[in-house]
Amino acid sequence: MEFTLDVPLIRDILERERARARDEIRDLGVLRAFERSRQRHDARIAAARDVGTLACRAGCAWCCYFTVDVRAVEVFLILDFIEQSFTPEEKVRVHAQVRANSALLGGLGEVERATRNVKCPFLSEGRCTIYAARPQTCRNYHATNVDGCRQSYQEPENTDIDPEFAPGVYQAGAAHVEAVSDAMGAAGYDVNVYELNGACGAALADPGARGRFESRHKPFTGLGGEEVGAEFDDLGS
Repeated sequence: MEFTLDVPLIRDILERERARARDEIRDLGVLRAFERSRQRHDARIAAARDVGTLACRAGCAWCCYFTVDVRAVEVFLILDFIEQSFTPEEKVRVHAQVRANSALLGGLGEVERATRNVKCPFLSEGRCTIYAARPQTCRNYHATNVDGCRQSYQEPENTDIDPEFAPGVYQAGAAHVEAVSDAMGAAGYDVNVYELNGACGAALADPGARGRFESRHKPFTGLGGEEVGAEFDDLGS
């Protein structure tokens, strides 16, 4: 799908969010700052001119079986949300599913993971149980026609499927994520991306991971992360 970039919009988000996130990381710490940034992330997507074209609705969960990349900061906030909001029985179920998924996906290569359906450990009865703390990847994933999402689920090995999306929503969300990542990286924090189950499993198995992250070190021992290039770097002010 081809579209024209809204350069003024992207530049404005990059400039404003980099500065806001930078200041909040300095004043509040990286975890609290990231929590605040999520509210602005949602607001920017909600304000996109074409948000009304989205087919995403509560109970639609085709994309909840796809591979999800997360940053370490998101992992710790997800685990905090679970600790604060889930019953003991729910915690046991989710932790067990995280470990099972991690074991299953850990032996697969990137392409194999991307072409295999695995139910998100946080999906229950067709609903996201961590919606308020869901990753940036999930916040940004959207479609204007559910048929493409359904087909991707039904044909996970078909990499030619290209679900229709809303350009305005995409640009607002992607620019926000890039700006926050830039601010965290500039402050010395790990901004590599990790597979959701593997990273959550690593954090559950090693309580020291959070401390290493907050001390600006690599958080996950034995779990390789992937650098993500800046999509709008040449548009920055």
